[in-house]
Amino acid sequence: MPFARLATATTPTCHIGLGLAAVGRPGYINLGRDQDLGADRSAEALRTRTHELLDAAYAQGVRYFDAARSYGRSEEFLAGWLEARPAVDDVVIGSKWGYTYTADWSTDAETHEVKDHSLATFERQRAESDALLGDRLDLYQIHSVTPDSPALTDKELHAKLAEAAARGLTVGFSTSGPAQADAIRAALAVTVDGEPLFRTVQSTYNALETSAGPALAEAHAAGLTVIVKEGMANGRLAGAHAPDVLKEVAGRTGLGCDAVALALILRQPWAGVVLSGAATTAQLASNLHAAVVDLDDDQLDLLAGLAEEPRAYWERRGQLPWH
Repeated sequence: MPFARLATATTPTCHIGLGLAAVGRPGYINLGRDQDLGADRSAEALRTRTHELLDAAYAQGVRYFDAARSYGRSEEFLAGWLEARPAVDDVVIGSKWGYTYTADWSTDAETHEVKDHSLATFERQRAESDALLGDRLDLYQIHSVTPDSPALTDKELHAKLAEAAARGLTVGFSTSGPAQADAIRAALAVTVDGEPLFRTVQSTYNALETSAGPALAEAHAAGLTVIVKEGMANGRLAGAHAPDVLKEVAGRTGLGCDAVALALILRQPWAGVVLSGAATTAQLASNLHAAVVDLDDDQLDLLAGLAEEPRAYWERRGQLPWH
Protein backbone atom coordinates (compact mmCIF):
# COMPACT_ATOMS: atom_id res chain seq x y z
CA MET A 1 0.00 0.00 0.00
CA PRO A 2 1.51 3.35 -1.03
CA PHE A 3 -0.10 5.02 1.96
CA ALA A 4 2.43 3.26 4.16
CA ARG A 5 4.70 6.14 3.12
CA LEU A 6 2.55 8.49 5.16
CA ALA A 7 3.04 6.37 8.26
CA THR A 8 6.72 7.33 8.32
CA ALA A 9 6.05 11.04 7.86
CA THR A 10 6.37 13.16 10.97
CA THR A 11 4.81 16.47 9.91
CA PRO A 12 1.38 17.19 11.42
CA THR A 13 0.04 17.90 7.94
CA CYS A 14 0.99 14.57 6.34
CA HIS A 15 -2.59 13.32 6.66
CA ILE A 16 -3.96 16.32 4.79
CA GLY A 17 -3.95 15.91 1.02
CA LEU A 18 -4.41 18.34 -1.84
CA GLY A 19 -7.21 17.71 -4.33
CA LEU A 20 -6.98 19.35 -7.73
CA ALA A 21 -10.67 19.50 -8.67
CA ALA A 22 -10.82 23.29 -8.28
CA VAL A 23 -7.70 24.17 -10.28
CA GLY A 24 -7.44 21.60 -13.08
CA ARG A 25 -10.24 23.19 -15.13
CA PRO A 26 -11.77 26.67 -15.47
CA GLY A 27 -15.21 25.75 -14.11
CA TYR A 28 -16.24 24.11 -10.84
CA ILE A 29 -19.03 24.33 -8.26
CA ASN A 30 -17.11 25.75 -5.28
CA LEU A 31 -18.62 28.90 -3.78
CA GLY A 32 -16.41 31.98 -4.06
CA ARG A 33 -14.43 30.59 -6.95
CA ASP A 34 -14.91 33.72 -9.08
CA GLN A 35 -12.93 35.68 -6.52
CA ASP A 36 -10.41 32.89 -5.96
CA LEU A 37 -9.34 32.49 -9.58
CA GLY A 38 -10.04 35.87 -11.15
CA ALA A 39 -10.56 36.45 -14.86
CA ASP A 40 -7.62 34.53 -16.31
CA ARG A 41 -8.68 30.91 -16.55
CA SER A 42 -6.29 29.97 -19.34
CA ALA A 43 -4.58 26.60 -19.23
CA GLU A 44 -1.24 28.26 -18.57
CA ALA A 45 -2.65 30.34 -15.72
CA LEU A 46 -4.16 27.28 -14.05
CA ARG A 47 -1.02 25.25 -14.68
CA THR A 48 1.01 27.92 -12.89
CA ARG A 49 -1.51 28.09 -10.05
CA THR A 50 -1.55 24.30 -9.69
CA HIS A 51 2.25 24.14 -9.52
CA GLU A 52 2.33 26.94 -6.93
CA LEU A 53 -0.20 25.05 -4.81
CA LEU A 54 1.71 21.79 -5.14
CA ASP A 55 4.97 23.51 -4.18
CA ALA A 56 3.36 25.16 -1.16
CA ALA A 57 1.63 21.96 -0.08
CA TYR A 58 4.77 19.87 -0.36
CA ALA A 59 6.84 22.46 1.53
CA GLN A 60 4.28 22.37 4.35
CA GLY A 61 4.27 18.59 4.71
CA VAL A 62 1.43 17.48 2.43
CA ARG A 63 2.24 14.15 0.81
CA TYR A 64 -0.94 13.02 -0.97
CA PHE A 65 -2.12 14.63 -4.23
CA ASP A 66 -5.44 13.74 -5.84
CA ALA A 67 -6.50 14.23 -9.48
CA ALA A 68 -9.03 12.73 -11.90
CA ARG A 69 -9.54 12.28 -15.62
CA SER A 70 -12.56 14.61 -15.39
CA TYR A 71 -10.69 17.40 -13.58
CA GLY A 72 -9.77 19.04 -16.88
CA ARG A 73 -5.98 18.95 -17.22
CA SER A 74 -5.23 18.12 -13.59
CA GLU A 75 -3.27 14.95 -14.40
CA GLU A 76 -1.25 16.85 -16.98
CA PHE A 77 -0.46 19.67 -14.54
CA LEU A 78 0.47 17.18 -11.81
CA ALA A 79 2.64 15.15 -14.17
CA GLY A 80 4.52 18.27 -15.25
CA TRP A 81 5.15 19.22 -11.64
CA LEU A 82 6.49 15.75 -10.82
CA GLU A 83 8.69 15.67 -13.91
CA ALA A 84 10.27 19.01 -12.98
CA ARG A 85 10.97 17.80 -9.42
CA PRO A 86 12.56 14.34 -9.69
CA ALA A 87 13.75 14.52 -6.07
CA VAL A 88 10.13 14.46 -4.87
CA ASP A 89 9.86 10.71 -4.34
CA ASP A 90 7.96 10.50 -1.05
CA VAL A 91 4.48 11.50 -2.24
CA VAL A 92 1.44 9.38 -2.98
CA ILE A 93 -0.36 10.14 -6.24
CA GLY A 94 -4.00 9.26 -6.79
CA SER A 95 -6.34 9.74 -9.72
CA LYS A 96 -9.79 8.58 -10.80
CA TRP A 97 -11.50 7.19 -13.86
CA GLY A 98 -15.17 6.93 -14.75
CA TYR A 99 -16.02 10.50 -15.75
CA THR A 100 -14.96 12.13 -19.03
CA TYR A 101 -14.35 15.87 -19.09
CA THR A 102 -16.54 17.39 -21.82
CA ALA A 103 -16.55 21.16 -21.17
CA ASP A 104 -13.76 21.97 -23.66
CA TRP A 105 -12.24 24.49 -21.25
CA SER A 106 -15.48 26.46 -20.93
CA THR A 107 -17.17 27.61 -17.71
CA ASP A 108 -20.65 27.71 -19.25
CA ALA A 109 -20.75 24.38 -21.04
CA GLU A 110 -24.11 22.61 -20.94
CA THR A 111 -22.39 19.41 -19.74
CA HIS A 112 -19.06 19.48 -17.90
CA GLU A 113 -18.50 15.75 -17.44
CA VAL A 114 -20.09 12.45 -18.47
CA LYS A 115 -20.17 9.41 -16.20
CA ASP A 116 -19.47 5.91 -17.55
CA HIS A 117 -18.22 3.03 -15.39
CA SER A 118 -17.86 0.54 -18.26
CA LEU A 119 -14.82 -1.61 -18.90
CA ALA A 120 -14.23 0.25 -22.18
CA THR A 121 -14.02 3.57 -20.32
CA PHE A 122 -11.64 2.10 -17.77
CA GLU A 123 -9.30 0.80 -20.44
CA ARG A 124 -9.36 4.09 -22.38
CA GLN A 125 -8.84 6.28 -19.35
CA ARG A 126 -6.26 3.96 -17.82
CA ALA A 127 -4.18 4.40 -20.97
CA GLU A 128 -4.65 8.18 -20.80
CA SER A 129 -3.60 8.34 -17.17
CA ASP A 130 -0.65 6.04 -17.82
CA ALA A 131 0.56 8.26 -20.67
CA LEU A 132 0.71 11.22 -18.30
CA LEU A 133 1.64 9.78 -14.92
CA GLY A 134 3.21 6.42 -15.75
CA ASP A 135 4.61 4.63 -12.73
CA ARG A 136 4.15 7.73 -10.57
CA LEU A 137 0.46 6.83 -10.29
CA ASP A 138 -0.03 4.92 -7.03
CA LEU A 139 -3.82 4.83 -6.68
CA TYR A 140 -6.53 4.57 -9.34
CA GLN A 141 -10.10 5.02 -8.12
CA ILE A 142 -13.50 4.47 -9.70
CA HIS A 143 -15.02 7.94 -9.68
CA SER A 144 -18.29 8.46 -7.75
CA VAL A 145 -19.66 4.98 -7.25
CA THR A 146 -23.34 4.84 -6.31
CA PRO A 147 -25.33 1.73 -5.33
CA ASP A 148 -26.62 1.31 -8.89
CA SER A 149 -23.19 1.61 -10.51
CA PRO A 150 -22.35 -1.28 -12.87
CA ALA A 151 -18.81 -1.09 -11.48
CA LEU A 152 -20.08 -2.97 -8.43
CA THR A 153 -21.29 -5.97 -10.44
CA ASP A 154 -19.19 -6.10 -13.63
CA LYS A 155 -17.03 -9.21 -13.13
CA GLU A 156 -14.99 -8.55 -16.27
CA LEU A 157 -14.14 -5.08 -14.99
CA HIS A 158 -13.27 -6.54 -11.58
CA ALA A 159 -10.87 -8.97 -13.24
CA LYS A 160 -9.13 -6.14 -15.12
CA LEU A 161 -8.86 -4.07 -11.96
CA ALA A 162 -7.40 -7.06 -10.13
CA GLU A 163 -4.83 -7.46 -12.92
CA ALA A 164 -3.81 -3.83 -12.48
CA ALA A 165 -3.54 -4.38 -8.74
CA ALA A 166 -1.34 -7.45 -9.31
CA ARG A 167 1.02 -5.23 -11.31
CA GLY A 168 1.35 -2.85 -8.34
CA LEU A 169 -1.42 -0.29 -8.79
CA THR A 170 -3.63 0.25 -5.76
CA VAL A 171 -7.31 0.06 -6.70
CA GLY A 172 -9.92 2.14 -4.91
CA PHE A 173 -13.25 3.87 -5.38
CA SER A 174 -14.93 7.14 -4.49
CA THR A 175 -18.58 7.72 -3.62
CA SER A 176 -21.14 10.48 -3.90
CA GLY A 177 -24.84 11.02 -3.30
CA PRO A 178 -27.20 10.41 -0.39
CA ALA A 179 -26.65 6.62 -0.41
CA GLN A 180 -22.87 6.70 0.05
CA ALA A 181 -23.05 4.24 2.95
CA ASP A 182 -24.84 1.67 0.78
CA ALA A 183 -22.25 2.08 -1.98
CA ILE A 184 -19.37 1.66 0.47
CA ARG A 185 -20.80 -1.51 1.96
CA ALA A 186 -21.53 -2.97 -1.48
CA ALA A 187 -17.95 -2.24 -2.59
CA LEU A 188 -16.53 -3.87 0.52
CA ALA A 189 -18.22 -7.09 -0.56
CA VAL A 190 -16.55 -7.14 -4.00
CA THR A 191 -13.91 -9.86 -4.24
CA VAL A 192 -11.77 -11.42 -6.96
CA ASP A 193 -10.56 -14.97 -6.34
CA GLY A 194 -11.70 -14.63 -2.75
CA GLU A 195 -9.69 -11.47 -2.06
CA PRO A 196 -11.13 -7.97 -1.52
CA LEU A 197 -10.69 -5.87 -4.65
CA PHE A 198 -10.63 -2.36 -3.19
CA ARG A 199 -7.93 -1.01 -0.88
CA THR A 200 -9.11 2.60 -0.52
CA VAL A 201 -12.37 4.53 -0.36
CA GLN A 202 -12.83 8.26 -0.92
CA SER A 203 -16.10 9.76 0.30
CA THR A 204 -17.78 13.05 1.08
CA TYR A 205 -17.89 13.71 4.81
CA ASN A 206 -18.16 17.07 6.53
CA ALA A 207 -20.00 18.90 9.29
CA LEU A 208 -23.12 19.07 7.11
CA GLU A 209 -22.99 15.53 5.64
CA THR A 210 -22.02 12.86 8.16
CA SER A 211 -24.12 9.93 6.91
CA ALA A 212 -21.21 7.92 5.52
CA GLY A 213 -19.38 7.90 8.86
CA PRO A 214 -20.40 4.43 10.14
CA ALA A 215 -19.70 2.79 6.76
CA LEU A 216 -16.31 4.53 6.56
CA ALA A 217 -15.51 3.17 10.02
CA GLU A 218 -16.36 -0.31 8.71
CA ALA A 219 -14.12 0.22 5.69
CA HIS A 220 -11.26 1.32 7.94
CA ALA A 221 -11.78 -1.75 10.14
CA ALA A 222 -11.61 -3.90 6.99
CA GLY A 223 -8.17 -2.49 6.21
CA LEU A 224 -9.03 0.17 3.63
CA THR A 225 -7.42 3.61 3.68
CA VAL A 226 -10.18 6.22 3.98
CA ILE A 227 -9.78 9.48 2.05
CA VAL A 228 -12.26 12.27 2.81
CA LYS A 229 -13.28 14.72 0.10
CA GLU A 230 -15.43 17.84 0.15
CA GLY A 231 -14.62 18.56 3.78
CA MET A 232 -15.54 22.18 3.11
CA ALA A 233 -18.87 21.23 1.48
CA ASN A 234 -17.88 23.02 -1.75
CA GLY A 235 -17.32 26.26 0.15
CA ARG A 236 -20.43 26.17 2.33
CA LEU A 237 -18.22 25.84 5.43
CA ALA A 238 -15.74 28.58 4.52
CA GLY A 239 -15.60 32.26 5.32
CA ALA A 240 -18.74 34.29 4.75
CA HIS A 241 -20.72 31.22 3.69
CA ALA A 242 -20.10 29.35 6.96
CA PRO A 243 -22.98 28.76 9.42
CA ASP A 244 -23.02 31.01 12.49
CA VAL A 245 -22.28 28.08 14.80
CA LEU A 246 -19.10 27.29 12.88
CA LYS A 247 -18.09 30.95 12.94
CA GLU A 248 -18.63 30.97 16.71
CA VAL A 249 -16.45 27.91 17.29
CA ALA A 250 -13.79 29.22 14.93
CA GLY A 251 -13.75 32.50 16.81
CA ARG A 252 -12.98 30.63 20.02
CA THR A 253 -10.06 28.83 18.41
CA GLY A 254 -8.62 31.93 16.77
CA LEU A 255 -8.46 30.11 13.43
CA GLY A 256 -10.59 30.06 10.29
CA CYS A 257 -13.86 28.24 9.77
CA ASP A 258 -12.10 26.12 7.16
CA ALA A 259 -9.48 24.91 9.63
CA VAL A 260 -12.15 23.99 12.18
CA ALA A 261 -14.25 22.20 9.56
CA LEU A 262 -11.29 20.08 8.45
CA ALA A 263 -10.14 19.49 12.03
CA LEU A 264 -13.53 17.99 12.80
CA ILE A 265 -12.84 15.33 10.16
CA LEU A 266 -9.23 14.72 11.18
CA ARG A 267 -10.53 13.76 14.63
CA GLN A 268 -12.34 10.74 13.18
CA PRO A 269 -10.28 7.63 13.99
CA TRP A 270 -11.01 6.17 10.55
CA ALA A 271 -9.86 9.21 8.55
CA GLY A 272 -6.58 8.38 6.82
CA VAL A 273 -6.29 11.44 4.54
CA VAL A 274 -8.46 14.55 4.50
CA LEU A 275 -8.36 16.56 1.28
CA SER A 276 -7.96 20.30 0.99
CA GLY A 277 -9.55 21.65 -2.16
CA ALA A 278 -7.76 24.99 -1.91
CA ALA A 279 -7.61 27.21 -4.99
CA THR A 280 -5.10 29.68 -3.55
CA THR A 281 -1.97 29.31 -1.44
CA ALA A 282 -3.58 31.47 1.27
CA GLN A 283 -6.53 29.08 1.46
CA LEU A 284 -4.13 26.16 1.62
CA ALA A 285 -2.16 27.69 4.49
CA SER A 286 -5.39 28.30 6.38
CA ASN A 287 -6.65 24.75 5.68
CA LEU A 288 -3.42 23.25 7.00
CA HIS A 289 -3.99 24.86 10.40
CA ALA A 290 -6.57 22.09 10.85
CA ALA A 291 -3.74 19.84 11.98
CA VAL A 292 -3.32 21.84 15.19
CA VAL A 293 -6.93 22.72 16.03
CA ASP A 294 -8.04 21.35 19.40
CA LEU A 295 -11.81 21.10 19.85
CA ASP A 296 -13.39 20.55 23.27
CA ASP A 297 -16.58 18.61 23.98
CA ASP A 298 -18.80 21.70 24.05
CA GLN A 299 -17.52 22.81 20.66
CA LEU A 300 -17.99 19.34 19.23
CA ASP A 301 -21.58 19.29 20.50
CA LEU A 302 -22.27 22.61 18.80
CA LEU A 303 -20.82 21.42 15.51
CA ALA A 304 -22.76 18.14 15.66
CA GLY A 305 -25.95 20.16 15.32
CA LEU A 306 -24.98 21.26 11.81
CA ALA A 307 -25.62 17.87 10.18
CA GLU A 308 -28.30 17.92 7.50
CA GLU A 309 -30.52 15.17 6.15
CA PRO A 310 -28.46 13.55 3.36
CA ARG A 311 -30.99 14.01 0.57
CA ALA A 312 -31.37 17.69 1.42
CA TYR A 313 -27.60 18.13 1.45
CA TRP A 314 -27.10 16.47 -1.94
CA GLU A 315 -30.06 18.28 -3.47
CA ARG A 316 -28.51 21.59 -2.48
CA ARG A 317 -25.11 20.50 -3.78
CA GLY A 318 -26.73 19.61 -7.09
CA GLN A 319 -28.06 23.16 -7.37
CA LEU A 320 -24.65 24.83 -6.98
CA PRO A 321 -23.72 26.62 -10.21
CA TRP A 322 -20.54 25.97 -12.15
CA HIS A 323 -18.39 29.10 -11.76
